[in-house]
Amino acid sequence: MQTPGKLQHIIGEELLPVSDIDIRALAEIYDEKDVYLSVYLPVSGRENEHLNRIFADSRLSSIRKVLPSEIRSELERTFEMAEPYISGPPISAEKGRVIFASSSNSFLNVYRLAVEPERSMVLDTSPYLLPLAKLRTDYEDYGVLLVDSQEAKFTCIRSDLAEEKKHLSTDLMNKHKKGGWSQMRFNHLRKGAIKSFLSEVAENVQGTCDQLQTRGLVLAGPGDVKQQLMDMLPQDVQQKVMGVIDVPIDIPQDELVEAGDAVLQESEHSGAIRVAEEFRSAILKGGLAVHGIEAVRDALEQARVNTLLILEDSSVPGWLCERCQNLQANSRPPKECDRCGGPTSAVDVVEELYELAQRSGAKVLFVEKEDFLDSDDVVGALLRY
Repeated sequence: MQTPGKLQHIIGEELLPVSDIDIRALAEIYDEKDVYLSVYLPVSGRENEHLNRIFADSRLSSIRKVLPSEIRSELERTFEMAEPYISGPPISAEKGRVIFASSSNSFLNVYRLAVEPERSMVLDTSPYLLPLAKLRTDYEDYGVLLVDSQEAKFTCIRSDLAEEKKHLSTDLMNKHKKGGWSQMRFNHLRKGAIKSFLSEVAENVQGTCDQLQTRGLVLAGPGDVKQQLMDMLPQDVQQKVMGVIDVPIDIPQDELVEAGDAVLQESEHSGAIRVAEEFRSAILKGGLAVHGIEAVRDALEQARVNTLLILEDSSVPGWLCERCQNLQANSRPPKECDRCGGPTSAVDVVEELYELAQRSGAKVLFVEKEDFLDSDDVVGALLRY
C-alpha cells in the first residue's frame, strides 16, 4: 500500500488551474482494498445542484449493493467525509469540483475548478484520475498577447482563469497638428515609434514566455500590427505561436478566453495528429513503438515509454493485484493473484496504464479514433529505447 503522504488533506477554497493539481503524486497512491472515492461534478447553477444530489445518491446506492460488508461501512464513512463538498454551493466562478476521499487513510482532497468535468463517482483502490487527465489535456496553460500600435497585454490562460502578466503602452501622436511637421515626416516618425514599441514588446514577450510553462502563445489584436510583431519575435518564440487572431484591443476578458481556447483546441488536435502519424510510421517500419494492452503494459513497467497514446473515451475491464501490481486485461479478478497470492480487484485497465505512465514520467496523449489505428487497440506507445 502506498500512503498519501503530503497530499493527505488539501481542501481548496479558491479556484485552481487543473495544471496545478499534482496528478503524478496522486498516481502514486493506492491501497489493497477499494477505499478511495473519486467524485467529479459540474457545480455551476441551481440545476446542477439538484442533478448532483440525485446522481450522488444513485451512485452511492449502486456501489453499496456490490460491496462486501466490511468495505460497505468504509464507504459510508468516506462518503460522510466527502458529502459536504459534494452538496456544498459553488464559490464565485466555480464550474467544476473534484473530490478524492478515503476514510481509512484519513485522506481528503477537494479541488475547485473554473472548468466543467463530466459527472462521475468511482470507488477504487486508488484515486480515479482519467477524467482529470482529460481535463488537463483539454485545458493546457497558454498565453495570449493582445497588441495594437500603442498597447500590449500578455495574459496567461490557465484552465479558463485569465491572469494578466505584462501590460505595456506608449504615447503616439495620432493627429498631424497644423503648422507642425510635414505629413510625410510625421508618418515616418510615427512608424519609427511603433517599431520601437514593438521591439520592446518582443523583448518582454520572450522574457515572459521563458518564465511560464505554457503550451504556446496566441497573438491577438486589430490590424496588421500582429504580423509586424510576429516578424520581430525571436525564432524560438515564433515557434511557440499557435495562431494569430483578429480581435478588438478592448475585447472583454471572457471573449478573449473563448477565442484563445478555440486556437488551443485546434493546435492540440493538429499536434495529436502529428504524434499519431509518427506512431503509425514507427509501427509500419518496426521502429520504437508498440500497441495493444499487454505490450504497452510491459513497456510502461520497464519505464521504456516516452509517449502513451490513449483512444479517447476508451475503457477496458480487467484486474489488478494491489500487492505486486500484476495487471491483466479482459478477465474477471481471481480470488488471489496468480503471481504473488495477493488480493485482486476489478479495474479499468486504461486508468491503470495512465497511472503507470504518470509514475514513470511518460507523456500522455488522447487521440480520436480517426487519427489512431485501424484496429481494436485502444492504447499505443512511442518508446524511449
